[in-house]
Amino acid sequence: MQLFKALQPISVLSFDLDDTLYDNKPVIAAAEAAMLHSLAQHAPITRGYDSDFWWQQRRLLAKATPEIRHDLGRWRLLGIEAGLVSLGLSQCESGEIAEVAYTAFWQERTNIKIKPEVKALLTALASRYQLIAITNGNACIQKMGLGDLFEFSLQAGPDGRMKPYADLFLTAASRLQIAPQHILHIGDSHRADVLGALNAGCQAAWLDHYQQQVAVLPHIRLTELNLLKALL
Repeated sequence: MQLFKALQPISVLSFDLDDTLYDNKPVIAAAEAAMLHSLAQHAPITRGYDSDFWWQQRRLLAKATPEIRHDLGRWRLLGIEAGLVSLGLSQCESGEIAEVAYTAFWQERTNIKIKPEVKALLTALASRYQLIAITNGNACIQKMGLGDLFEFSLQAGPDGRMKPYADLFLTAASRLQIAPQHILHIGDSHRADVLGALNAGCQAAWLDHYQQQVAVLPHIRLTELNLLKALL
């Protein structure tokens, strides 16, 4: 653990979810596969169209409606619908099939297994601090078995603009009735997590998987999550 800035008193630990508490790459791969399988079943015309086709649909949608990027779930759902319409399906049929395909995606997207050592660490930290989750994605702390350890989870889209905007952090501070500087946010993305926390006046602990060089330093740099034991 590297300490770059003096820490203020901490009463709340805020955690990013994806690629902070678990490896999100296999989760998304499984979710994409489930979505494609569902689409092939309910709209055979989609067979042969891979994930890149559906990503391009989301890109087009974001170009026309940039704010949709703040809600990843809705962005994906509407992207599927737009893709189906572009392949010749009616708006009504596209909407129905998109709902089914998105449900298949979300079921796998939220099928996340937390390693025992990570849950043990969170349990220990929860005995001393309040824990919250702040995520740009749509993972579910209840479905991953962490709901009892966290006060709440805030998600970009329903709860505000995505990190690095300050919205989610300020909402958390308001809900907890504390000043933002008493929140230490832990996450893997320098742009989203470190800059987002600092933008809101929170403290930042960066889980730096790749030993990157950056101009704006967090309060703490971690090479592995287990180093948070130092806060106990």
